[in-house]
Amino acid sequence: MSTRDVNVTDGELLKPLVILSLPIVLSQMLQVGYNLADTFWVGRLGQEAVSALSYSWPLVFLMISVAGGFTVAGTVLVAQNKGAGNDDRVDYAAGQTIAFVAVVAAVFSVLGYVLTPSLVSLVGATPGTVEYALSVEYTRTIFLGVVFMFGFFIFQALLRGWGDTRTPLYLMALGVALNVILDPFLILGFDQNVLLSGLGLDGLQSWLYATTGFEGFGVQGAAIATVFSRGVGAILGMYWLVSGKVGIHLSLSDFKLDPTMVKRIVSLGAPSSVEQSTRALGITVLTALVAFAGDDAVAALGIGNRLNSLVFLPALGLARGTETVVGQNLGTDQAERAKRAVGYSSGIVAVVLALAGAVAYLFAEPITAVFIPGAPDVIAIGGDYLRIIGPTFLFIGVFQVVQGAFRGSGSTRTAMVFAILSLWVFRLPPAYVFMEWLGMGATGVWYAIALSNVLAMLATVLWFLRGTWAESVIGEARESVPTGDD
Repeated sequence: MSTRDVNVTDGELLKPLVILSLPIVLSQMLQVGYNLADTFWVGRLGQEAVSALSYSWPLVFLMISVAGGFTVAGTVLVAQNKGAGNDDRVDYAAGQTIAFVAVVAAVFSVLGYVLTPSLVSLVGATPGTVEYALSVEYTRTIFLGVVFMFGFFIFQALLRGWGDTRTPLYLMALGVALNVILDPFLILGFDQNVLLSGLGLDGLQSWLYATTGFEGFGVQGAAIATVFSRGVGAILGMYWLVSGKVGIHLSLSDFKLDPTMVKRIVSLGAPSSVEQSTRALGITVLTALVAFAGDDAVAALGIGNRLNSLVFLPALGLARGTETVVGQNLGTDQAERAKRAVGYSSGIVAVVLALAGAVAYLFAEPITAVFIPGAPDVIAIGGDYLRIIGPTFLFIGVFQVVQGAFRGSGSTRTAMVFAILSLWVFRLPPAYVFMEWLGMGATGVWYAIALSNVLAMLATVLWFLRGTWAESVIGEARESVPTGDD
């Protein structure tokens, strides 16, 4: 396993960039597999269940993002230490990041569980309704497993900084396989299970139900499957890190928090944490705004968000690959090579997402119908969503890649500022104006999202072309990277 890292600091650049990023794209595709599998099987329970997931998702994402931003610190510290040849400090930086993030994740797990009923209500779910009850149940179950789930995220981040993106891909594949197998049974049980019926196993289904009487956990079953499969991945990932089988080799002393190192992690990670949490909060506010248009619109938004997650996989993969390439090359004093990598990634993602946008525009309603058959109102609203937003896919793709460059260089504050602008300036105010003042309803929110995609990309690209992010960050990044004399 330890030889799986890709050399991105010498020789050809485009090929290693693609080799590094492709497993991330595939891993992200599997990540979306979690969400799509949950949505697909929960959709068999009806509109109320799908709406419950739509209310839960932004809350779960919000709490995880607060801790999740600190994984960026792990990627940057590992990448820049490796690029600078400080291999003896890579293990230390990795262990410190794991220990710090574990503490933060545990705190938010407790807070999330306690505050879930109030938060679900704030998002827009009405207390006393079926959607509210299901959302609270699902969200609390997820929060109980946040620490275990987060172990895998930090494993991914550290290995990505090291330059190994294949090992996390294999581990993700295992987790998704477990989740896909467990979902239909934990959600639907054995009574009238459509999976067993579809496979022609009605006899087995009848026997299982007669023997166990298990009717499934409903929406909560999706959360249980996700937490369990994430937990398996986290345990394996931590074992590999401690054993040294993945290049990084941790010892118990690496986990003893050092105030100086914690300060460095916070300096790099806090802006990314703010970036991710404010984005999650913005999505939460957007969901609450759409709730005024009704539960059908919320369900359409939930399906649209999951489809977007699938469409943006190339952008997210290339953005994270770019983080590693930029970090390692700035560690070796090759700023121009780092900039070239950003250009390559942007060009690739623009072409891919332009094609994806065309498909979304032409087949909007059939795509939406896959996830919630028999709900014509939701399908119609979801079709409008894809037709309006689809043509702007390439803009948000380039935006994500440039943001990855900022983070990889250690300029996490810059990425934070543009993330805040994207949602809180370019998206939410226009969404309110279009929906309420102009009376456009949910359609007005869709147009606001499309507008923000275009404006966010233009703003980040103009700042990137100035070049000051690289000039000012190189020295700062060196100061942020621990050396053997620390």
